[in-house]
This record gives sequence, C-alpha cells and structure tokens, in this order.
Amino acid sequence: MKAFTKEVKIALVALVGAVLLFFGMNFLKGLNIFASTSDYFIEFKDISGLSSSSPIYADGYQIGTVKDVIYDYSGEHPTRVVVAIDKDMRIPVGSTAEIVSDVMGNIKVNILLANNPRERVMPGGTIVGDVNGGAFGKVAAMVPTIEKMLPKLDSILTSVNTLLADPALAQSLHNVQTITDNLTTSSAELNTLMKQINRNVPTMMAKANSVLDNTDKLTGNLAALDLQSTKQQVDQTIANVQQLTAKLNSKDNTLGLLMNDASLYNNLNTTMRSADTLLVNLREHPKRYVHFSIFGKKDK
Repeated sequence: MKAFTKEVKIALVALVGAVLLFFGMNFLKGLNIFASTSDYFIEFKDISGLSSSSPIYADGYQIGTVKDVIYDYSGEHPTRVVVAIDKDMRIPVGSTAEIVSDVMGNIKVNILLANNPRERVMPGGTIVGDVNGGAFGKVAAMVPTIEKMLPKLDSILTSVNTLLADPALAQSLHNVQTITDNLTTSSAELNTLMKQINRNVPTMMAKANSVLDNTDKLTGNLAALDLQSTKQQVDQTIANVQQLTAKLNSKDNTLGLLMNDASLYNNLNTTMRSADTLLVNLREHPKRYVHFSIFGKKDK
C-alpha cells in the first residue's frame, strides 16, 4: 500500500493552498496573523471612505490596522470601526481618533493620545473619532465664505477697471514720474552741495577755532581787568555828578542863582536888551559918542 494516495496528495495541496491564500489575503490587507493585537472600537459619523486594512497611526508610527467596518443602516448610531492595535500600545482615556486623507487619496487613522498617565482604554473599549479633511477640508470649509466674497470681488474689480480707464490716472502717473525726476535732480544737487560743504569744512573749522581763540583771549582780558577799581571810579564819577547837580539846584552859587532865580535872569535879559539898543544906536549915530578931529575939538 502506498503512503499517500493520489486523493490524499490532492487534499494536502488544497489545504496548503487555502492556508497560503488566507495568509496572503491578510498580508495584503496589512494584517499580521502572528502579531499580538487587541481589538478596539472607534465611532465615526462619517468614515470618508475608510475600509478594512487601512493603517492606524499614533505619533507617526503604525500601531495597527482596520479589521472591519460596522455600518448602522438605521442611522440611529454612528459607524463603528473595529481596529486591531498592538497589545503593548497603551491608549490613555480621553484619546481621540481622526481620519486623514493625503493628496494621493490614501486614507489612514491617527490616534491622538491624551495626556492621562493614570487611566487607559481597555481592549474592547470605544474611542471617539472624527474626520480631518486636511488641506482639502480646509479649502472646502472656506468655499462658502469665498462664495459670499465673490460679488464683492466682482464689484471691486469693476471699480478697479473703471479707475484704470480714467485718463486722470495716466496723468497722475505722468505727474508722479515728473516728481520722481525732479527728486532725482534735487538729490544730485544736494549731493553736490554736500560735497562742497565737506570741502569747506576744514576752512570753516579753522575759522571757528580762530574765533574761539579770540574769544578765549577776550575772556582772559576781561578776567585781567580790575573790575573793583573800575567800579570805584564809576561810583566816584557818579558821586561827582550828583554833587554838581546838587550845586546847580542850590541858590548858594552863581550857577544855581542863574538857574533858579528868575529875577537874575530877567536883569540879565534887560541888560542884554539895553546893550543891544546901545549898540544899535552907536551904529546909527557914531558921532554922538566918538569925536575925533585933527584941528581940535569944535563945539556944536
């Protein structure tokens, strides 16, 4: 009797093929049959195309895969996703999960670990999940706002086109160009002036130093003056002037009488008028006062 009949060999080949098919399918799904994992549930309101064998990440490291998706057709409960996570992975209470889609359309689940070192989600527990649309989700969220802005943008563009078509704008730009040219010319002239000033700075500094030297000399001369003696002389002069003024105001002297006695002034005035009359009479009748003859005096 042969060890293996033809039928036994066929059965063994079929069995080995089934085992290889099972391991191959799980390998393609990303499931490791020999890995030690624990099952958890994640509830999502929208799984955004998540399917079995999608990877599960925590802090950028793959810690498991999606085993199954349980969809509630009644709509009364959220969709439950069964995930197989490494047994060594500790998930703190309060952790959440989010579905992330990259640019290429690949979908994965990120576990956002909470900071809770005392409590952990036990295997078979449920984790709250949400969808993170990534860059595309942010753009989609901005679409309603952009739609509201479109009429305003259209109005702004219309106003800009009207402004650009206005000939006054071209004239204003021309004026700006003219002003710019003038500023360039002014800058060149200012640079030339500054160069001239820089060339004249040594001469100006020399003159300033000379003025300062003269000022120092004048200050020294003023310091050398005997101010006390000069002040005494000025005080003496003022005292003499005051004494002279007192004498002029007094009637005890000729000048004082002349300035203060009206009768003396009137007498002098009368005397002067009499002298003036005498001189006039002498000029008109000189013979009355002067008698001169070479033959002697003759009686009238």
